[in-house]
Amino acid sequence: MSLRHALLGLLSDRPASGYDLLKLFDTSLANVWPATQSQIYTELTKLADDGLLSVSNEGSRGRKEYSLTDEGLAELRHWLTETKPKQSVRSEILLRVFFLSVLTPEQRRGYLDNLAAISAEQYDALRRLYDSMDWDEGNLSVQGKIALEYGLRFVTMRREWAEWAAEQINQG
Repeated sequence: MSLRHALLGLLSDRPASGYDLLKLFDTSLANVWPATQSQIYTELTKLADDGLLSVSNEGSRGRKEYSLTDEGLAELRHWLTETKPKQSVRSEILLRVFFLSVLTPEQRRGYLDNLAAISAEQYDALRRLYDSMDWDEGNLSVQGKIALEYGLRFVTMRREWAEWAAEQINQG
């Protein structure tokens, strides 16, 4: 996924300023695709230059509100339907697991126990985000809830796996 498509997707719901988009990122996409303020504003300029966005409103102090153009919507649809998501096969977590044998059994368990604890913390953070959201029936809200549920289930699986793996070391 690219920042370009994330912005097009957010703007498919409604026009927004760079500041509005930054807030949306913080409450929705930051766990999936983080972006800084400078990255967002730079990409908005590129998207507008490419004709995928238009400035639909200009306010005081140079505040611009962006809207998706027909070309931008076509690009978003093309990305969603015609390109395959890149499957990341790299996992530093699992790479370390392959080499845990160079550690003492206590260090191995410590690594896995720490991974389980981090996963539990991430679950708690995602649960707090889930509980803090004002969910509505809008598209971004419904799909955001689905994506957040993926995150909750993923970190739960990773915590359970790390606990299981630590038990395997205890038995070995």
